[in-house]
Parts: sequence; C-alpha cells; structure tokens
Amino acid sequence: MKIDFHTHAFTESIAKRAIEKLEGLAEQKALTDGTVASLLQRFDEWGVDKGVVLTIATKPSQQTTINNWAASIKSDRLIPFGSVHFLADDWEAELERIKELGLKGVKLHPDYQGFEIDDERLTPIYKKCASLGLVVLFHAGYDCVSPDYIHAKPEASLRVHRRVPEMKMVLAHLGGNYLPDDVLKYLAGEEGEIYFDTSFIADVYDDSVVEEIILKHGTDRILFATDCPWCSGKAEIDMINRLSLTDEDREKIFHKNAERLLHLD
Repeated sequence: MKIDFHTHAFTESIAKRAIEKLEGLAEQKALTDGTVASLLQRFDEWGVDKGVVLTIATKPSQQTTINNWAASIKSDRLIPFGSVHFLADDWEAELERIKELGLKGVKLHPDYQGFEIDDERLTPIYKKCASLGLVVLFHAGYDCVSPDYIHAKPEASLRVHRRVPEMKMVLAHLGGNYLPDDVLKYLAGEEGEIYFDTSFIADVYDDSVVEEIILKHGTDRILFATDCPWCSGKAEIDMINRLSLTDEDREKIFHKNAERLLHLD
C-alpha cells in the first residue's frame, strides 16, 4: 500500500491555465495536465493506491468554491484537503464546514497566501483546526513564487508547534524545502504532533541527507509524498527503498503513518 500525502489537481475549467502558469513560475514541466483523471493515471503508473489532494485559497473569496470542489472529488483513492484564507471574515465557519464536508485537513501556503508561518494572526486558525481534528499541511521552506523571502523557516515552524502543540502539523518537503541543515538543527527529533512529508526531495537531496533527517525525526512521523505533478512517484518510491530502513519503517512511511494520522479504515 502506498499513500501519497501531497498531490495537486484542479477543476477541469482551470487546470490547463493553472498548469501553464505554474510551469512558468517553476521553470519545470508538469507530469500531469492538472486534472484528477491525469493524477489518477500517474497513480496507476507509479503504483500509488491513494493520495491526498491539496487545494489552496489564494484569496478569501475562493474558500467556498475550492472547498466545495474538494468535497466533490472525494473517493476511495482521493483524500482531498480544504483551505481557508486568514483574511477571510468567515474562516472559522468555513473550517467547521470543511469538517462537516468530511475533509480530513487543510492546506496552508504561507508564500501564496502572504503570511509568515509564526504570524500570531494565524494562531486562532491553528487552534481551531486542532479542536476540529483537522490535519494542517504547510508548504515549508523555499518556494519559487517567493524566491527572495522564505515564509516558513524551520525555526519559525518550531515556534508554531510549541505554541499550538495539539495541532497535527505536517511540514512539506522534509520540513523545509532546500533547508536541510536548519531542519536538522531546529525540527528533526522534536517531540509531538509534527510530521514531515517527503515531497519533491528525491531529485534535490542526497540519500544520506534524507536518511539523516528521517532517522533523527523518527519513522513514525514521516509521510511518503511526491508533490505531483512536480515530482515523480517512481523517483520518491525508489529513494525511500534505497535508504537504510527496515521493512517496517518503509511500511510506516508508505502508508501506516498516513492511515493513523487521517483515521483511515
């Protein structure tokens, strides 16, 4: 069983436009056309059984539409997360609605949404997510949309975790994109509900760096992920299989940790 904890798709009406824009920003060719059908095709090719589909409200007015669409794609193979915007007047009610829709969590992107991860204005949102049992997945570290300023540095993420330790916090890109030294210094090994996903690292880090972070943090809190359409599931799976881990550790990373975190049957 393999559960990809970090994937992206868009509505049919905007998928082509969204992918073209993101390809330009990332200067990278996408591995899907942005649609759910294309994502599922990649799952089949890579041997992925299920995936978390992440959405992001880049402005307050997008919340309702995005969350309705997320709920509409929920299936045996797709586990969609919702999103809220911290500047929306109704973010609290929308989080409650996300829970009612049966979504398992929310995605927050400090770079795209324009906040620093440890901004005090976000603390009420974090606490509300925790009270509702919603997992919160953050983009962490460098992002091409904001190349000169990192909105979620490892030390700031640590402050958030200690401020709201009850929040189930997933930090994408192994805790901080392109910041492995800071992840090792500030985050890896920190106790509590703080998880790292492995998205977009197979072609970025040496295996020795990945292994060091995973073993220091503990295999109980690492989640297999790709960031599809930006990284190949085959590349991420091959990387995890190359690491000096036990078969039990790999099972945890590939699916058991996700099953526990998301309360999957």
